[in-house]
Amino acid sequence: MSDENAAVDAFETLGLTSYEAKVFIALHRLGAGTARDVAEVTDVPRSQVYSVAESLESKGLLEVQQSNPIRYRPVSVDTARETLRNQFEREQDRAFEYVETVKNEPSGEETQEDIWTVRGRDRVTDRIIELVSKADDRIIFGTRLSELVTDSIERTLSERAAAGVSVVIVSRTPAIHERFADHEGIVVDTPPSHRDDDQRSGRIAVADDDSILLSVLGGESGETAIWSSESVFASVLIQLIEASDEVRGD
Repeated sequence: MSDENAAVDAFETLGLTSYEAKVFIALHRLGAGTARDVAEVTDVPRSQVYSVAESLESKGLLEVQQSNPIRYRPVSVDTARETLRNQFEREQDRAFEYVETVKNEPSGEETQEDIWTVRGRDRVTDRIIELVSKADDRIIFGTRLSELVTDSIERTLSERAAAGVSVVIVSRTPAIHERFADHEGIVVDTPPSHRDDDQRSGRIAVADDDSILLSVLGGESGETAIWSSESVFASVLIQLIEASDEVRGD
């Protein structure tokens, strides 16, 4: 794919039609020009250039000189960039505002337990942060690997502790104990030793009594987690884990 074709595709992603993108690019190449000039350097038919130019003018991307023949001049690259950015943001807001209005509408279907899978270390991290950020009472976070305690997770746990949420870190790794030693309101605990040979365990995050995430390492994604929030499944699983003494939230 040529650079110009790639640019046309990019402009289409930003909301222009293929002809609009080609005319806009052509006018920047020419500096200014008539419909005939544009048609000579693009595959846009001359008869189509007029309507395309009118559309570009309405979008604030070119200026029209009322001469005979009519001449067109594109706005500057910086102006065009800002115009398209604002347009993209408006369309984005409109789209997601609609999604927000419909996402909680009842579907009329029977409610089922929500058990989700998320793959990839960054996505698992994002999900952990989202779950623990909503905790009102307590958080338990555990891992054996220092690299799985990201700065963003550390910051979120510290913020929740400062907000009065009980935060317990469960790990046998000295570096993790040291990392949280000076965090006020965070307790660092040591789990039972009978899982020392486990090389696949990733992270566990418990938020209150009804949200949990468990991850394992390996596979193409590097880390895979299952999680559930505000569900009976999550509540029962948390009770089972605590009963087995895998984690202690006291």
